[in-house]
Amino acid sequence: MTKQNVDTKIKRWRGVYFCIFIAGSIALLLSGASMSKFFSLKSFLDVESFYPHLTPSEDTNRNNQNEVLATVQIVITKIQEELEKLREIHQNPSSSSLSSSQSVLKQGAFLSDILGLLESLHSEDQNGGFVVHPLMKEKKRSDEPANYFLREEIRKYVRVRPNRLGKQNFMGANATFTSIGHACFSMKEDLEEYMDYDIGEICNDDWKLAQKLMVHGCDPLPRRRCFSRAPKLYNKPFPIKESMWKLPDDRNVRWSQYRCKNFTCLASNNNARKGFFKCADCFNLTDHEMPRWIRLEGDSISNQTSEADFFIDDVLGIKLGEIRIGLDFSVGTGTFAARMKDFNVTIVSATINFGAPFSEMIALRGLVPLYLTINQRLPFFDNTLDLIHTTRFLDGWIDFVLLDFVLYDWDRVLRPGGLLWIDSFFCLKEDLYIYLEAFKMLRYKKHKWIVVPKIDKDDKEVFFSAVLEKPSRPFR
Repeated sequence: MTKQNVDTKIKRWRGVYFCIFIAGSIALLLSGASMSKFFSLKSFLDVESFYPHLTPSEDTNRNNQNEVLATVQIVITKIQEELEKLREIHQNPSSSSLSSSQSVLKQGAFLSDILGLLESLHSEDQNGGFVVHPLMKEKKRSDEPANYFLREEIRKYVRVRPNRLGKQNFMGANATFTSIGHACFSMKEDLEEYMDYDIGEICNDDWKLAQKLMVHGCDPLPRRRCFSRAPKLYNKPFPIKESMWKLPDDRNVRWSQYRCKNFTCLASNNNARKGFFKCADCFNLTDHEMPRWIRLEGDSISNQTSEADFFIDDVLGIKLGEIRIGLDFSVGTGTFAARMKDFNVTIVSATINFGAPFSEMIALRGLVPLYLTINQRLPFFDNTLDLIHTTRFLDGWIDFVLLDFVLYDWDRVLRPGGLLWIDSFFCLKEDLYIYLEAFKMLRYKKHKWIVVPKIDKDDKEVFFSAVLEKPSRPFR
């Protein structure tokens, strides 16, 4: 029985010796490779003279060499100490107070320690002493974004692309780091479908899938290497003097994803068939859109959609001659931008296609559509816009915290003295105080401020409109 126990222990220690021998061999081989690589680099074609900004200095190389030698010495010392302990235990088995399980744990900890030292040595050897971007470092397969997806186009897109000349570009980066929205990882199947195409061929008619991804947070989307699908019989747009208040040519839109198949259907009174909301009449340019935000002769209120609307000339009169460029963040066909153009103000219209070709309609009218969801940070630099206008979009459906983020981003792009025009914001009466507090937190100067009941909702909802001026904040 005693002899059997001794044989078992001998087999166990032989296994431990073998593991330690393997770890020591790896350490010696890796240190030898590192040393040979270090001494060969300096003499190979005198690289320092070609790329002095990329090649480590002599002092840096010497420090790296010393660090490698020190790490190797630590590994050798640890292995020698462990071997001495194993010999003592083998010679005097009764002197060891460790149980079999404790001994295994101890040996595992030792091997983990050795492995960590070898990995650090390997990392130093790979990086050569350079400070690299976190995404350029070697990672486990599961941590690499490109390896999460199966579609090769996504994998190619999100991989880090080092600069061909091996140095920093004019933006201060040594590689290009292409991004996609974090929510894309939770919508893997949809994104795989979106990136399923033949390179150089015509893309699928999948803008609706792309918009679904955007609205659910997969934004920005990856670029694609296929040609966007266009209408089969595209006709040149109307001249600018006609296009502003005339329905465009039906041939200039792809209608396959809409219930209505032409602009006449969208402009009709049969709202049940349209398949879009928030803007049921905004394709009716003549009767509904043309009179908005302006005074008609002899009638100052009949053209307003509610008593909460303000007129453009009244708002521009607040900062006479100062409002030149701005953003309209609304659901619509660009009528606000069209009206502001009459006052020599350039407005970009941010929208997405809510069941109808809003973006195409804005462009065909001769205006600028910005295809943008509320999830995105505005693509404008700080303190650049004179005006931000919003109507019938940023309403009582929005979460209070999200509203904070949106308003602060609008504040970021508005210049000091710029105007924020909240146009007919509607919400439940019980929520009104909370929403008003969100606007008051901006500490803007109030030029116009009105709350009126929304008469078609049994007095349960209200409209709120305001024109607010961003302060200069010179001491913050």
